[in-house]
Amino acid sequence: MENKLREDLKQAQLAKDEVKVATLRLLISELTYAKVAKQTENLSDEDVISAIQKEAKKRKESIESFTKGNRPELASKEEAELKILETYLPEQISDEELTKIVEESITETGAASLADMGKVIGLVMEKAGQRVEGARVSSMVRGKLQS
Repeated sequence: MENKLREDLKQAQLAKDEVKVATLRLLISELTYAKVAKQTENLSDEDVISAIQKEAKKRKESIESFTKGNRPELASKEEAELKILETYLPEQISDEELTKIVEESITETGAASLADMGKVIGLVMEKAGQRVEGARVSSMVRGKLQS
């Protein structure tokens, strides 16, 4: 996956796609930091996807902040970067599939209140893997346990 990112960076440079070049350079830089932190030469695809998810989350937070701050030009830049990052992420599972996994996990853990939320979220994340954002899981689990 890391090699694909580097190849896409070369293609973006040749195409003079400045937004994609900047986004991929930043992402590759983050991967380098991740390698140093893990003290390894190579990252697994899961590590790469995790880094992409973190960068996408940063973009979403920035978009929200810039929109509230009445800075549409900065929000649109972040949205363009987010779209590029999302092309490298696995397809997110549907709400119906996530609901099913959450309900199964609540049953398996015997969760009855918000105090059990951590156990349920852990099991859901284990089952769904990187195809779902933690915030989505947390929100759905909270809703199910409160009702």
